[in-house]
Amino acid sequence: MANPRELDKRRKSIRNMRRITRTMELIATARFKKAMDRASAATAYTDRITQLVSDLTKAGLEVSHPLLEPREQTESAKLLVLTGNRGFCGGFNGSLLRAGFNRWDELKTQCPHCSAEASGKKGIAGFGYRGIPLEQAFTQFEDKPTFEQVELIANRYLEAYVSGKLDRLDVVYMKFTSIARQSVAVETLLPLGSLDVAEDAQSAAGGGSLYEFLPSPASILEEVVPTSFKVKLFKCFLDSAVSEQVARMVAMKAATENAGELIKQLSMQYNRARQGRITSELMDLIGGVEALK
Repeated sequence: MANPRELDKRRKSIRNMRRITRTMELIATARFKKAMDRASAATAYTDRITQLVSDLTKAGLEVSHPLLEPREQTESAKLLVLTGNRGFCGGFNGSLLRAGFNRWDELKTQCPHCSAEASGKKGIAGFGYRGIPLEQAFTQFEDKPTFEQVELIANRYLEAYVSGKLDRLDVVYMKFTSIARQSVAVETLLPLGSLDVAEDAQSAAGGGSLYEFLPSPASILEEVVPTSFKVKLFKCFLDSAVSEQVARMVAMKAATENAGELIKQLSMQYNRARQGRITSELMDLIGGVEALK
């Protein structure tokens, strides 16, 4: 027969765990809302830059920039994997690391010189466990990555690409589509390739430019193309931050519900064990009384 005292002790322990998981769920929910607002604002900004490039192309400008031109031979490649600093978020970090390792193996077969960088303590630990050296490691990005922080990293990548030290940059991150859908994305950010032109921008322009460019479209292009790369990289960090909070929110909600179900089961076992012990004691007492007669 189960010991009622042990069952009650275990039930109290699970109740404390449920309080913790419930608190973590509420914190992740609050952080998710703030991170989603920031990601939505960055998406609108990215769309505006795309529309501006569309107007530049309709102004008769030949789109040509070093960041848009692929290398004839890819000698040096870099992989950036964006993970979280903490766990308790389901398979978030594990999925990113698996995708990162797969892309790393592909790059090793395609490029003679490969280097890796990771953001987040989980990614750093994962690469260290696999024995893959990291050129740079970042732990300052939580659920509030700022554009200034990402810009420092983006400028380093841009300088390396323009100078010829870097031929390709791949980023592994968790892409946020909606609260019910997040997926691992592996994208090549450098070279930028052809810029997408929004269909709504084309129809709104009616085949002509919406703006008058001064001093020239070419001078504006020199600023827009690097900025578009910085914004894309910043969007990767924001999407990962939002997706991490969603994953933690879902995982902690499931843990809270599972703890509640386990408490119910333990309560039933405790009541049965306690009732059984009381019954046994009554039977012993009745037996003793009968023996005295």
